[in-house]
Amino acid sequence: MSKIYILHENPEWVTPLHAAFEKRGIQAEEWLLDEGSVAFDTPPPAGVFYNRMSASSHTRGHRFAPELTHAVLNWLTLHGRRVVNGPRALYLEVSKVAQYAALQAAGIRTPRTRVAVGRDAVVEAARSFAPAPFILKPNRGGKGLGVRLFSTAEEAEAYLASDEAAGEAPIDGLWLIQDYIRSPEPFITRCEFVDGRFHYAVRVETGGSFELCPADVCAIDKKPNSSAPAVNFTITGDVDCALIASYERFLRANEIEIAGIEFIRDANGQVFTYDVNTNTNYNADAERKAHLAETGMEAIARFLSSELDALLETSQEIIAAE
Repeated sequence: MSKIYILHENPEWVTPLHAAFEKRGIQAEEWLLDEGSVAFDTPPPAGVFYNRMSASSHTRGHRFAPELTHAVLNWLTLHGRRVVNGPRALYLEVSKVAQYAALQAAGIRTPRTRVAVGRDAVVEAARSFAPAPFILKPNRGGKGLGVRLFSTAEEAEAYLASDEAAGEAPIDGLWLIQDYIRSPEPFITRCEFVDGRFHYAVRVETGGSFELCPADVCAIDKKPNSSAPAVNFTITGDVDCALIASYERFLRANEIEIAGIEFIRDANGQVFTYDVNTNTNYNADAERKAHLAETGMEAIARFLSSELDALLETSQEIIAAE
C-alpha cells in the first residue's frame, strides 16, 4: 500500500506535520535518517517521499545525515518514486554558495559574497570589505548559527583565533564573507512556498540576532538559558508580487516544491535575498494571530495528500488496463 514518507533527522520538527496529517485522517511514516543504510540493490516501497533534511543536522550530532539522505534520494529517484524536494533541493539546502549561484542565475540579487578556506584566506577576504561592516558565516549553517558581524578584518582575525570560532567552524570548511545589509528597520521577510506556490510571508523582527528559526522548539531552546534577544514573527502582506513571481520561477528551475526564502531591504529599498530553506518550519503563534484559513503544515499535508491520491489513481488505472 502506497503511503507518505517523511525523510528527516529531527523528530521535534515533524510533530506539527503529524498533527496536520491527523486532521485529514492520514498517517505518515517517518524515515529517521540520522544513521542507517540504503538497500540500493532492491526497490524502495511505493509512495510519496517528502525530504525534510536540514543543513543544521550536525548541530544535533547528526553529522552525516545529509549525506545519507543524498544516497536515499538518489535511490528513490533511480526507481521513479515521487519525491518532494529531491536531490537538487538537498544540494541547495546544505550549501549557501550553491544557493547564491542558483539565485543569481535566476536574476535574483544576493549580497556581495566571497568564499574562503583557512584563517589567512578569510582575513584577506575580509580586508576587501572593511571598513564597512561585514558578516562571517558558515557555508553549511542553519538557524543562523555561527553568523557573526564584524567592522574590521582585525576583529574577524581575533575571532578566528579564539576557541569560540573553533566550536563554530563550518562543517565543510567554507567560510562566507558577506556584505552586511543595513536595513532602516530591524526585520527581514521570509516567504513561504508550498507546491511551488506562495503561501504567505512572515516579517521577522530580529532584535539584533541572526538566529531566526521560526519553529516553536527553537523558541523553547532559547529559554531560559539563552541571552539571545527575542525574535518576533508576524504574518504580513507587504511583499512585491514581482518578487514572489521570481521566487516561484527560481523554485521551479531548481525542482524545489516546499521552501522558505528570506530577504532584506536596504535603506534604498533594494531587496537582497540571502537564504533558501528547503526544510521549512512555521511559527504557530504568528499563524494563530493571523487567523489563517490554512497553516503552513496544513498546506503541506494537503499538498502531499493530493500527490498520494494522484499516485493511487494512476496505480488503479494501470491495474485496470492490465
